[in-house]
Amino acid sequence: MPILRSAALFAVAALFEIGGAWLVWQGVREHRGPLWITGGVLALGAYGFVATFQPDAHFGRILAAYGGIFVAGSILWGVVADGYRPDRWDLAGALVCLAGMAIIMWAPRNGG
Repeated sequence: MPILRSAALFAVAALFEIGGAWLVWQGVREHRGPLWITGGVLALGAYGFVATFQPDAHFGRILAAYGGIFVAGSILWGVVADGYRPDRWDLAGALVCLAGMAIIMWAPRNGG
């Protein structure tokens, strides 16, 4: 159960961080205006709180592991929101990042 909770928290963090950055991007680069930017800033702020709910108490480990989720999630977001078509190297890189995340986060440890 801790792995499912941790994975769900990573997914929520990605939604807030990637979604927030995308909203800022849309507001600035696509000239959609300050409402989009404000929504992005609020989502990015919410992202900052999500990691505190992870079961592991080590900030560096949580953020390092989340990096793998961020990479894969960003590619997925691009596919869904912008019609981006990743190539095999994008996908291979994302899989390597996810494998690294799983090792960092969920490898068996003795005493911490």
